[in-house]
Amino acid sequence: MKKYKILEDVAIADIAIEAYGKGLNELFENCAFAVFEESADINKIKEKEKKSVKLSAKSADDLLFDFLSEILFLKDTYSMIFKKASVKISKKGNNYSLNAELVGEPINRKKHELRNDIKAITLHMFKLEKTKEGYKALFVVDV
Repeated sequence: MKKYKILEDVAIADIAIEAYGKGLNELFENCAFAVFEESADINKIKEKEKKSVKLSAKSADDLLFDFLSEILFLKDTYSMIFKKASVKISKKGNNYSLNAELVGEPINRKKHELRNDIKAITLHMFKLEKTKEGYKALFVVDV
């Protein structure tokens, strides 16, 4: 199963991404991977530092939106770029919880090949759905 694809004709000035996963953990990891790969050449990023993310939300959709927004917050606040995410999602009652670990390093403009400066995750066309194969998410990033 592929991780994600860019939807070329959906957003003009932004990037529309459709991501896939057999389960919610894999879907969230692949959504994060898409953001990482659209931001920089991940082959040039070393696994030097880890950032933990703990979130909760009333729906899987809200949790995904918050998770992707948190990745951008960490990038902007700590000047970090990431190459890997490990995600564990649990559901208790009507609440979803996420524990994730992001792995990467501080941005070094001489070393890293930066691609798109993603400013935000938008709610435009945002959706997460269960499919026959697992899960699919569609989201648009503001660049």
